[in-house]
Amino acid sequence: MNRLANSTSPYLLQHANNPVNWYPWGKEALDKAKAENKLILVSIGYSACHWCHVMEHESFEDEAVAAVMNEFFVCIKVDREERPDVDQIYMSAVQLMSGRGGWPLNCICLPDQRPIYGGTYFRKNDWTSLLFNLADFYKQKPDEAEDYAVRLTEGIQKYESVEFISEQPEYTKADIQLIGDNWKRYFDKHEGGTGSAPKFPQPNNWQLLMRYAHIMHDDDVAKQVKLTLHKMAFGGIYDHVGGGFARYSVDGRWHVPHFEKMLYDNAQLITLYAEAYTWQPDELYADIVDQIINFCTNELASPNLGFYSALDADSEGVEGKYYIFTKTEIEEILGKDADLFCIYYHITDDGNWEEEHSNVLFRKETDEQLAEKLGLRVDDLLMQVKVSRQKVFEARKHRIRPGLDNKILASWNGLMLKGLCEAYRAFNKPAYLDLALKNADFILNPLLSQNGRLSRVYSGNSAVENTVAFLDDYANIIDALIALYEVTFNEAWLTHAKNLTDTAIAHYYDETNGIFFYTADDDEQLIARKSEIMDGVTPASNSAMARNLKKLGLLFDNESYAAVSAQLLRNIMPLLAKYGTAYSNWTMLLLDEVFGVYEVAITGANAETVRTEIENNYIPNKIILGGNKGILPLLQDKFGASTQIFVCKDKTCGLPANNTADALKQMQA
Repeated sequence: MNRLANSTSPYLLQHANNPVNWYPWGKEALDKAKAENKLILVSIGYSACHWCHVMEHESFEDEAVAAVMNEFFVCIKVDREERPDVDQIYMSAVQLMSGRGGWPLNCICLPDQRPIYGGTYFRKNDWTSLLFNLADFYKQKPDEAEDYAVRLTEGIQKYESVEFISEQPEYTKADIQLIGDNWKRYFDKHEGGTGSAPKFPQPNNWQLLMRYAHIMHDDDVAKQVKLTLHKMAFGGIYDHVGGGFARYSVDGRWHVPHFEKMLYDNAQLITLYAEAYTWQPDELYADIVDQIINFCTNELASPNLGFYSALDADSEGVEGKYYIFTKTEIEEILGKDADLFCIYYHITDDGNWEEEHSNVLFRKETDEQLAEKLGLRVDDLLMQVKVSRQKVFEARKHRIRPGLDNKILASWNGLMLKGLCEAYRAFNKPAYLDLALKNADFILNPLLSQNGRLSRVYSGNSAVENTVAFLDDYANIIDALIALYEVTFNEAWLTHAKNLTDTAIAHYYDETNGIFFYTADDDEQLIARKSEIMDGVTPASNSAMARNLKKLGLLFDNESYAAVSAQLLRNIMPLLAKYGTAYSNWTMLLLDEVFGVYEVAITGANAETVRTEIENNYIPNKIILGGNKGILPLLQDKFGASTQIFVCKDKTCGLPANNTADALKQMQA
């Protein structure tokens, strides 16, 4: 076994038996490269990555390929989920070199970590040839390698950087309209989503567009959001047997998934579908939320209610094998009930994807459409399908399961906690809140140290020793704790959120440039200290912090928080209209700036009942606070014998309302 054998990362352990002399990222490997003047080969991936497995099998398990790697390079394996800071740097390098990125990510670097070449997946022969050529290039032309490393490192340091803007512009509805109009050009109006293949759920994009449609009264955008939510829920990207979404579909119609299931996707999709239900109630949304939560609880929850990172795409070395069925297999499981199940999920003898006779389950018709076509009552159809689905689920349990990445990440657990809070907000199910509270207790115990600093990774029975935390760990947990306060009115959660915010500002905020760094000031110094500003499959840590600071500034009447949030948005504002899909979370903040945020304070014995009544109405630009006691400024001098509702906006409060209907009138757009 190589030096990965003592790792806690499931991804690194997958490579512990490779003939490649892998090192984990750290002092030993980096010192060796300098001492022996060897190029560094940095190979980055994650445990659920299908093509990472393919390249391992083709190249890293091959003795001849390993011999080349070991002779000419110091080889370092990185789990991108544990060390996203390292991944950011070398992903930036590959994107600058090739215009594209992805995993596996492979970068060749000088002994001082500066990259000179990189790419993603390489076939075995191409990989071996590349390694020989690069080793020879460094030996024969070290000055050229140095020159290229200088220029590429300068590019990395500037990549995703912004200018400091001191003057506050006036934000208008026209700014938001421009972003929306540009976005509409990319809508796929037939299959939902944007563009063609592959298709990623991008929950934050659709959450923004839902809010945009509501606040801007844009029926075209509303139609696109509903189309996308239905197409994703009906498609094969959704696991109709066990619940939960795969990371993306390889085609343009959400049919064939890349079968890995990530916690961060499913957590955000809980939030998206829960908010959609409040926006325009649809039982499909409620079912999807409940099924995702069941999937996460059954498949990804640790005994102490931290949530694991992912399920692999592969089982028995075959992508998707756990999830696909032949019609014969369904008939063996269901007998006489197989025909209806096969019609419902479009299972055929020939199969509906590349594996012969195999089927990825998906839907086309609504329950009402199919019931009418088959001459059944909707209730009877649903009952039969539900019973059959449970039988298929039980049968599937006997298959060899996909691999589980059982590391627990602070950032992704923050997203999950937020999702559970939003599910409780939308559906008022006590079980959702119970899960949220247990997950919050987990986050604030093993992942939060005595000095108030977070650990990113929890593995086994403790936080991984010496692990660092990054800005997204703070940002996502702060966001979730604010949401937990809003559904409980327990100010302890807000106190934790405020303490973590102060820690993030102290160690990550660059006041000179008005932006947060991704790494702390006392972390390991890499070749660049990066800032994450573009929203992707998860919101950028800077946009999440900007929105957190906006909310906390209102809740605590803290002008310094508000000022940092305003500075962040000023810096990013020039980029929003150019590429809206990369700045969706920022645009949600812009919506709040243009249309204002309602501060709804509820006091008195029936505060919880009133909170629930208000939450049944879609008011995305609000914060809600209250209870029978509290120290928040907006609650002061408002406690009395009767229940009252105070609606404030832009530092002005209306007359107290005694019932929900009167309070809602003050918030009608």
